[in-house]
Amino acid sequence: MAIDKLNIPPNNQVVMPYLILHDAAGFLAFTEAILGARLLIKHMRTETIIQHAEIIIGDSTIMFAEATQDYPPQPAGLFIYVTNVDETYKKALDAGAKSISQPADQEYGRSCGVIDPSGNTWWITTVLNKA
Repeated sequence: MAIDKLNIPPNNQVVMPYLILHDAAGFLAFTEAILGARLLIKHMRTETIIQHAEIIIGDSTIMFAEATQDYPPQPAGLFIYVTNVDETYKKALDAGAKSISQPADQEYGRSCGVIDPSGNTWWITTVLNKA
């Protein structure tokens, strides 16, 4: 496949997650407040229900929509690098996330896991400086 000939829109990658969520609006609020997400696109089905939205975190785009009877929830497992895993973990818990694992040093960095209020698992990691 000739990736350079795909005419991919700005802020999109060849592969992007597309999440179907219970409380897509809550997911948007969570990612903005905790992970610094920036909203790129939001189309509404009704005044309160998101039909399609796209956020960008760093250089990664995530697409998502509110679950319906025809499209049941399909949350995901996501891995994210942050500057301070302990601070992000605390903010996530304060925003309603459930802990899977507390921050701990691993060979690949300091890492933890949470499940956000929409059911997505986030593996949050800060790369440790190796002196």
